[in-house]
Amino acid sequence: MTPKHLAEAAERALETAVTTVSVASIVDHTLLKPGSTADDVAALVAEARRLGTYSVCVSPSLLPLTGTGDVKVATVCGFPSGAHHAEVKAAEAARSVADGADEIDMVINLALATTGRFDEIRAEIAAVRAAAPAPVVLKVIIESAALTDEQIVAACRAAEAAGADFVKTSTGFHPAGGASVHAVELMAKTVGGRLGVKASGGIRTTEAALEMIAAGATRLGLSGTATVLEGLTD
Repeated sequence: MTPKHLAEAAERALETAVTTVSVASIVDHTLLKPGSTADDVAALVAEARRLGTYSVCVSPSLLPLTGTGDVKVATVCGFPSGAHHAEVKAAEAARSVADGADEIDMVINLALATTGRFDEIRAEIAAVRAAAPAPVVLKVIIESAALTDEQIVAACRAAEAAGADFVKTSTGFHPAGGASVHAVELMAKTVGGRLGVKASGGIRTTEAALEMIAAGATRLGLSGTATVLEGLTD
């Protein structure tokens, strides 16, 4: 991020009255490392409550959680590759809801997107939506760094048509990269406020978080939440 971008992000933050509390309230405090233990998750939950984040996001095998209080529980589905059969993703989502998940972040089949098979993407999202109906919140991870602008737009439209609540940039595990300002802006423009936009993957600084919010992100996926919030004011 260049000094010019940092200055612009700070200026936009001031214009929208961004504070520690307001940013924390849209954060999914995330722990998705493969070796994470129950003790790690307990520490994550305690930190989320201390920081005032919206939710914690953990792997489905670590559910159910205890001691979350007002903090919502999110989990992932078809993670991180997305290369799972739709019925497998649906079954995983249903199990997670039974285990107490309030929100499901599902990964699309990336190969379907890169080969233009968006009707099939809509169908797999719809299968997960049926398995995890409202009021469960469904976020659709499109792995935006691996897609063209046209594919990003088509993936967002498929998610909306299938009944998703959010579109989300990235898993954070794809070699193409994580969230970008350009992708968030394009996704926000495409869904037009009808769906939320979650920026996730590689957001490690206050400045990066502010840029994502200014670009249109309405939720942030962060693993280093405390570090990001330290750069903000009350």
